[in-house]
Amino acid sequence: MRAFCRLLRCGTLVMVSWTLWASSLAAQGQANDGFVPARPGDIQTENLPATPFVFAAYAIVWIVVTVYVLSLWRRISKTEREIATMAARLESKGR
Repeated sequence: MRAFCRLLRCGTLVMVSWTLWASSLAAQGQANDGFVPARPGDIQTENLPATPFVFAAYAIVWIVVTVYVLSLWRRISKTEREIATMAARLESKGR
């Protein structure tokens, strides 16, 4: 459980620092110059700069969900083993 909490704290720290970094980049971009309208010949292809960020967000969510499910699986298995051990002890005592 401690390892999961440590992993969660580390992930939170990474996400906060990444958000602060991205917001500082956005602030720098707005401070450089004002709005310039695009001319019809300037835009040749569609550019999706957010695609890597969306992919990273989904990857992080799936990793966190997988770690959580594996953690639950381990804890449930341990609890089932303990219950089986206690049942065997009670049977051997004749209860």
